[in-house]
Amino acid sequence: MTPQQAPGTGGSAVPALWCGELELAGEPAVTGIRAYAGQRRARVLLRLHGDPLGYLEVPVTGAGPDAAEVARTGAERHVGAIAAHLAAEGVDWTVGDPVPAPASGCPGRFASDTEVTVVVCTRDRGEALAECLERLAALTHPHLELLVVDNAPSDDSTRRVVESFAARDPRFRHVLEPRPGLSRARNRGLAEARGAVIAYTDDDVAVDPGWVQGLLRGFARRADVGCVTGLVATAGIDTGEEAYFDARAASWSTRCEPEIYDLAGDARDDALYPYSAGIFGTGANFAFDTAMLRELGGFDEALGAGAPTRGGEDLDVFVRVLRAGRALAYEPAAVVWHHHRADPAALLRQLYGYGTGLTAYLTKCLLQRDVRRDVIRRVPRGLARVVRIRQATDERLGEGARAPQGALASELRGYLAGPALYLRARREVGRSRAGA
Repeated sequence: MTPQQAPGTGGSAVPALWCGELELAGEPAVTGIRAYAGQRRARVLLRLHGDPLGYLEVPVTGAGPDAAEVARTGAERHVGAIAAHLAAEGVDWTVGDPVPAPASGCPGRFASDTEVTVVVCTRDRGEALAECLERLAALTHPHLELLVVDNAPSDDSTRRVVESFAARDPRFRHVLEPRPGLSRARNRGLAEARGAVIAYTDDDVAVDPGWVQGLLRGFARRADVGCVTGLVATAGIDTGEEAYFDARAASWSTRCEPEIYDLAGDARDDALYPYSAGIFGTGANFAFDTAMLRELGGFDEALGAGAPTRGGEDLDVFVRVLRAGRALAYEPAAVVWHHHRADPAALLRQLYGYGTGLTAYLTKCLLQRDVRRDVIRRVPRGLARVVRIRQATDERLGEGARAPQGALASELRGYLAGPALYLRARREVGRSRAGA
């Protein structure tokens, strides 16, 4: 395999794609989480004073993307967004002039004295964790604690990695959760958190230095915001499986416009809203009002990775936030970079988990009298939406790639298994609490 051609899904071949970013203000430079390795195309996230404007895909020759050309083309393509951003700062700008540095009123220079607890839940992934913690150590928000929840470890490798960071950065703290399960680990982080805001990310994610400030901007958009999600950008595409996941994740990996969700006003044009998987964001990048999340009871331990259901816990908590009368803000300025599933087996497990998680969550809804009727009336149209998601994924893949063999079957098996798995998981949670 050459760096220009990655193995495809289901036997097809897809062009490898290098991913990076460029700030339009100042001397242009394109940087990325992964080193450039000769890919013939690049996808660049264009940012203005830290705010994402959109993506630009460009051909590459030589040692990497031509930063000056990317900046010129990007400025032409996003001239309206640039002008609007600078006007909001009170800056006069003429198209074609250099983009100025941020003014004193720039929203990207958001400052807050809110204490934030960042939680990373991990299990036996020391090498990936070290890379994640290096990025967390570079966060620029001044009021932080960084909790690493060591979930049912098989050895002390995670503790040793965290202690090595804590020796030079006292913001890091190792927390043990002996019971396996992502929701249990997140709830342990919630119990330990000191911050007024609690933010969660995953150990396969690289956070942007200004990630926390972006999350806090989301909370500042409205007084009733109880949860903020952010942009989860693709770190790179080297395999067909990564290409498929990238196409599937577009709802939270490509949107560069902020949005507020609530249950007030007119219903959204979505058959399953607010029970729609993916529209709000993802658990790799979300934050909550800590007191509110505690009042809601934290995460449902019958849902999520490590439980029989494998997923659904993020959708569940999003909907509970909305049903509690709070709003949810999608804030693209809160940027993280995600390393997607890179091999067929891992991707198929992920798709199976998407299926089990969604129908497990819907089963939970059907067991609740106050939401049962609402869910039932939406299901027929919701099934049509699931079909459209798959069609849209195939369209985004384009020519030269297709869904991995067994993808649809894995997800369908997950849909069918989810209800029984949720009932089993509930029984297991009940027994665990009775024995505590």
